[in-house]
This record gives sequence, structure tokens and C-alpha cells, in this order.
Amino acid sequence: MDAYQLYHADSYLREMDATVLRVEENWAILDQTVFYAQSGGQPADHGTLSWATNQAGVIDVRRHGAEIWHRLEGAMPEVEARVHGQLDWDRRYALMRTHTALHILCGVIWRDYGAHVTSSSMDPLKGRQDFELERMTLDFVTEIEQRVNAEITANREVCIRFLPRAEAFTIPDLIRTKINLLPPDIEQVRVAEIVGLDLQADGGTHVARTCEVGHIRVVGHESKGRINKRIRIAIED
Repeated sequence: MDAYQLYHADSYLREMDATVLRVEENWAILDQTVFYAQSGGQPADHGTLSWATNQAGVIDVRRHGAEIWHRLEGAMPEVEARVHGQLDWDRRYALMRTHTALHILCGVIWRDYGAHVTSSSMDPLKGRQDFELERMTLDFVTEIEQRVNAEITANREVCIRFLPRAEAFTIPDLIRTKINLLPPDIEQVRVAEIVGLDLQADGGTHVARTCEVGHIRVVGHESKGRINKRIRIAIED
């Protein structure tokens, strides 16, 4: 388990206390963080960082190697300052709902059609995934929308686990992307499971049960190549 990235253990954490380790221009590294760094198609968290004398907005979070950098807007804290970080929770929760919705979509298409994901991206309450499919029709995506919403209504539990790399890769189809993007130096693999539907290596934030996602609509579909088809979704309350 990664104690540095607090959201890896608990996506519902909204705030944290930390110490500033480094500052460069308008970027800061902390000794731990609740802010998700943009990766895997999920955008960075936003929020605020406050300390004894001032506060700043957190407007971007990026990973460089093992370090997570927070881009601040406004004043900058000094190295070794104690700071309090607080998420823009509405944004984070919307992204959690969206990320889980995309896993449900992926799980349904893998279960029913055996198609790999070729790429994925999201914004709060909307997202898209590309699949290795040869054809896609309006009837097809209408059926997919119905099946995804049925899985949401089923209120399946979403579990996060950490497995040793060797054990994780004994799980069939753990990597659903066409290319394995998991860095070779990762020894503990974080696994997201929608119980009874989907099991994948994943580093993002998720809701605890599928009913939290809300209703999804397929708002677009298109061909991105001979065997690459895109589905766009929007999420409603």
C-alpha cells in the first residue's frame, strides 16, 4: 500500500495535513498527499492548500518519477512548512463516479464481447472509451447503455486491494488495455474490483458501490479506425 498517495487507500478522504519538502516556482512537493495526480485518463484533483500565514489554490497535480508535484495559484509556502490540503470535493466525487462508470462500461463489453480497451479519458461526469471492435451500431450502443445501467442498479460493491506483482499477474485478464502500461518497477499492484463484474489493475479513485454512479447515457459513438470504436457517456443523477 502506498502511504504517500493517501487516495490509494481511501478515495473518500477530503483533506490532509502534510509537510512541504520542495518548492520550485509555483510547484510544491509534500510528504504525503490527498490530491490525485493526473494519470490513466483521470484528470488531476483541484482544491486548496493552507498554512499559518496564507493559502493557495491547487490547480494541477502531476507525477514526475516517484514525486508528485502540486501546482499552486497564489502564495507559496516555505520548505518544511506544515500545510493543510482540502479537495474540491464536488469535482473529486464527480470524477470518482465517472471512473467507476467507465469500469462498468469496460466490464460489460469485456464480459459480453471480449473487446480490449485501446484508450480512455474522462472529465467530471463525462468520459469516453475506445474499444477493439470491428462494428458499432445504434442498436449495439443502446443495448450497452441498458446493460451498464443494469449493473449500476445492481449496486455492486467496488473493492480496492493491493497484491504482490507476481500474484496479481496470475489473475487472467488483469490488464484490459491492449498494451500493458504498468511500469515494471511497481512491486505492489493496486487492483480495483467491481464484485461480480470487473477486475483490473488500476490507480484511480472510485466510489464504494455502483449505485453511487447514477444513470449513464451513451451520448455518442464513432469509428476511430477499422477495429477501433469509441463510446462517449454522460452521467446523470
